[in-house]
Formats: sequence, structure tokens, C-alpha cells
Amino acid sequence: MRVMRTGAAPVGIVLALTLAGCSALEAGGGSGGDAAIDDLSIVVPAGPGGGWDQTGRAMQTDMQEEGLVGNATVTNVDGAGGTVGLANIANATDPNTLLVMGLVMVGAVETNEAQARIEHTTPIARLTEEQEVIVVPANSPYKNVEDLVEDITENGKDVSITGGSAGGTDHILAGMLLQASGMPSEHIQNKLNYIAYSGGGESLAALLGNNVSAGISGVSEYAEQVAAGELRALAVSGEERVDALPDTPTLTEAGYDVVLTNWRGVVAPGNLEDADKEALTTAVTELAGSEAWQATLEEKGWDDAFLAGDEFDTYLEGNIAEIQVVLQDIGLIQ
Repeated sequence: MRVMRTGAAPVGIVLALTLAGCSALEAGGGSGGDAAIDDLSIVVPAGPGGGWDQTGRAMQTDMQEEGLVGNATVTNVDGAGGTVGLANIANATDPNTLLVMGLVMVGAVETNEAQARIEHTTPIARLTEEQEVIVVPANSPYKNVEDLVEDITENGKDVSITGGSAGGTDHILAGMLLQASGMPSEHIQNKLNYIAYSGGGESLAALLGNNVSAGISGVSEYAEQVAAGELRALAVSGEERVDALPDTPTLTEAGYDVVLTNWRGVVAPGNLEDADKEALTTAVTELAGSEAWQATLEEKGWDDAFLAGDEFDTYLEGNIAEIQVVLQDIGLIQ
């Protein structure tokens, strides 16, 4: 029985994704004609430089280059895991507006008890994803994920796991791992000692200083230190191994029925007219199939996770429900 499949879609959704991707490839590549959207506003609900900001600015550049919009602007609205920006867009009156968001926001809405919810927006598309990796210091006694889980089971909070913000992707994966180990839900929050840091540099320093037992983050955050022999990777969180860590098994291979990816996508204001939703969905679909965007994915090391329309709607609904269960188990929400 699969405990969580947050990063994986059911067979029907995968088929729809494939068909949508084919359509995008046929329609994309730069129309060169008059853009259906003259002015597009892209809201990034975080400060400059992070993953959401990079996504929004890459969309801005590539959509203009491909002639999919006449003009695109990016506005940063930072705060509370993206929920401040979410509140701004939920009732926005300009239909030609996109909010960059993703799995981190799904968790932030719950942990911040945000009044504005993702369900108050109009889902447009999932665009990218990145796998997580579980690492330990090079001199750690843990040789595999099973060793780590067994120690947590026996010694509880004497074992520490570091990662990003509480309720974020890293914290969620830690909870899912214990769920998949068979640990009863009521015990997880009493066993899991998760130490949250706001930046990857702080968690890395804690690992290299042997101040924590293990760490969880995106593959790109720790791959260099793994290659240098300063950290040891125990498992990655996707369905397949990653090129950056070819010798590192997936959690599924390690015996834990968990798949999770840190995905990013875009939503629009709520209560859009059908024509406005169609225009935005078409523009983003054509972006996903364009040469410019494919080059951006390659350059950034992002995995293509395109999913649009009703399929993304269904995926998002299931993702929110799954994350609510994990956050309850780790004691962040009631």
C-alpha cells in the first residue's frame, strides 16, 4: 500500500499529461503572431533569488521571447511562505495575472492557517519539480535509510533531522518517511525531531559540523557536498534516480513506499471567466512546449512536470488533502 504519492500522478493523469505535453509541443515554439495576452502580471510570493523568483523571471523572459504575451512584468510579494502573495491574488481583478506557487505554499497555507487558500484561485498549470535527497555527515553510522529510521524508532528525538522551514517540503518528507515505516500516526510527532532553518546554508553548516543526525533538501542543495565526500546521500525522493546522484537509491528502492517532489506551478485569480482561463492556460501550455522553456529547464536543472487544465485541478486537490494528513501527523495542524 502506497502511503503517499504526492509527486506522482495516477495513470489517467499521466496519460492526460502526456497528451497535453504533445499539444504543447505542437503549439509552442514561438507563434510569432499577435499575442492573445497583451500585458501579463506575474506575482512571485517570495523575495528575489529563490526558486519561485527564478521561475517567475524565467517565465517572463521566455513568454516574451516566444511572443506568447506582449509584455510581462514580475512583482515580488514576500511573506509567510507565500500566503501574503496568495491573499493578494485570490481576489485580484486583473484576469491576466499569474501567481507562482507550489508544494511549499500548500504546506504554508495549512501551517499559517491562512484565510486565503489555494482553493480560492484558478489552477492553471504545474511546470517543474525537483527531487529531495536525504543525507548524513560522511562519518555517520547510518549506511542507509533503514538505519536512520530504526534509530528514530528506538531513540526518538535524540535523532535530529534538519531542513528548511517547518511545514515545508523537507519537513513533509520526514513525516512521510516515518508514515511509510509503519510508525503509528499518533507517535510520529513524539518521535520526529525536526530542526528548521530558513536557508540551505544553515542546514548545511549543521550537517558539516555534525550538529544534526541527518538532513533533507533539494538535490541541488547537497549534490556538491556529496560529490566532495563531505556528506553521504541515503536516498532520493522521486520515482527514478537522478543524474546528479546516480548511485543513490530512491526511497521506493530502499523499501519505503514514498514519492515526493518539490513541484512549482502557477495559478490565477479566482472566479475567472472561461475565456480568460483558456487564454492563460493556452499561453502557459505553449510556453511549456517552447524551445526557450526547454532550454531554461536544461540550464536550471529543473525537471519538466507539466500538467494543465482539469488534470492539474485534480492533482492539486489530491495534493492538498495528502499534505493535510502529513502535517497533522507531525503535529503542525490539528
